Amino acid sequence: MTAGGRLYGLGIGPGDPELITLKALRLLRSAAVVAYPAPEIGESLVRSIAASYLSSTQEEFAIRLPMSPERFPAETVYDRAAEVLGRHLAAGRDVAVLCEGDPFFYGSFMYLFARLAKRFPVEAVPGVSSLTACAGALEMPLAARNDVFSIVPAPLSAEAITARIRESDAAAVIKVGRHFAKVREVLAGLDLLPQARYIEHASMASQRILPLTKVDPTDVPYFSMILVHRRGEAWT
Repeated sequence: MTAGGRLYGLGIGPGDPELITLKALRLLRSAAVVAYPAPEIGESLVRSIAASYLSSTQEEFAIRLPMSPERFPAETVYDRAAEVLGRHLAAGRDVAVLCEGDPFFYGSFMYLFARLAKRFPVEAVPGVSSLTACAGALEMPLAARNDVFSIVPAPLSAEAITARIRESDAAAVIKVGRHFAKVREVLAGLDLLPQARYIEHASMASQRILPLTKVDPTDVPYFSMILVHRRGEAWT
């Protein structure tokens, strides 16, 4: 392992700037370099969450990523980012990578980790995930006692989603977006619509909670989630 700076993957939380942990805030403020994912054109969501904590003396590096699933993960983008950040680390500068939610919960930080962890010291600082933020906003405990809880990506086929939910006591369907109609049909087929709840942009100013029957399938953002528990309420 090369001596030099340390790479931090900082969980910044799901959207509310106050949900950053004390540890992540301390490390963010002390880092010489701050990196963050951003779309190919436009502002970075995670940077906007952490903006009030950044200093004008810190060097920033935007990792411009294609947002279409077909082009992700963008290997050449991460190769280039690892090269740039590796130079900072080799020069002894600590680098903080801002991560929405938690760095290792479907987080893109893993692709930098894979490229740099063998050469430099790396630390992933856990953050409040979208999963727990949605549960808190919905006032819906995820699971209890010996419940089997599943995280189900909505881009899966209807058959795969059905199987994963059927074998679980409770589930979170994530990355709903344009797959909403398919997921709602699956839940209807399993007679679970009354036990399911929908939320988008949890903890952000744009947060919305709607009954599934009131959701417009053509207007569902990527940052949306459906929580469902077979008993309706985990404590029953």
